[in-house]
Amino acid sequence: MKKANQSVETGFILSGLFQYGHVDTFLCVAIVILFAVALMGNIILILLIRLDTRLHTPMYFLLSQLSFMDIMNISTTVPKMTTDFLLNSKTITFLGCVIQTFLFMVLGATEALLLGFMSYDRYVAICHPLRYPVLMSKKICWFMVTCAWTSGSINALVHTLYVFHLPFCRSWVINHFFCELPSLLQLVCQDTSTYEYTVILCGLIILLLPFMAILASYARVLTVVFQMSSGKGQRRAISTCSSHLIVASLFYVTGLSTYTRPHSLHSPEEDKAVAVFYTIITPLLNPFIYSLRNKEVMGAMRRQLVECVFVHKMSS
Repeated sequence: MKKANQSVETGFILSGLFQYGHVDTFLCVAIVILFAVALMGNIILILLIRLDTRLHTPMYFLLSQLSFMDIMNISTTVPKMTTDFLLNSKTITFLGCVIQTFLFMVLGATEALLLGFMSYDRYVAICHPLRYPVLMSKKICWFMVTCAWTSGSINALVHTLYVFHLPFCRSWVINHFFCELPSLLQLVCQDTSTYEYTVILCGLIILLLPFMAILASYARVLTVVFQMSSGKGQRRAISTCSSHLIVASLFYVTGLSTYTRPHSLHSPEEDKAVAVFYTIITPLLNPFIYSLRNKEVMGAMRRQLVECVFVHKMSS
């Protein structure tokens, strides 16, 4: 316990994603650029949904929540990682590691549940269009978002409190670029096999069940879509659902590969590579997949640009 107490005083050391060389400097710059693009894309999408009344629908309300989560998600890991690289400092305080672990788990679990609710929205819109205003009312939308945030927060709080009460006595070097649960477990000097099964079970519930629900709902959606007589309606429905399915598959598959395996099967380098997808790539792709493939969002962007130009001309 003496070493465990020392970790509280001195904190941890993150091995990071980069070493120090020309290639790693280029990669760091590239990630900073991707971070800026992800922030800009998600902020623009949120503003468009807020400003354009035509986007005040349940689907875009849930999408704005997803963009907000992506902003927080990528901001939890990338700024710390790049700052450490630039300042040649890889330390993180014990409290900082606790906060980073908690925030990342909250956002990951909440996004996993929200993506499932978004598939339900598309299922109702296509399979039960006449009942859509009732089944996806404003009250139900807020209930979904509240349920996702509450469940994600409770799950994160329980795991964070438990893990950081374990004795860290092997090392204080976390072989990762941020404080993530599987990497922290490798520092614990007592048997964690029972707890690992709990982590796997939670991962299956939070990640696999929503993913299965998405696949099942879209199987039903595709059945209904191919029964449509309108080719235009088919293309629009398939475009909307395929966008969501691309995002969901990328998020769930990478998450499942990390949280449903015992730590004995984890490779630090593999974990880092996989984590890049759900900490950087997914938040980057989400706004572009939903906007560039969506005529309503692109139309809203054009209208806002025209309005800005008109206001600028009037003021000048």
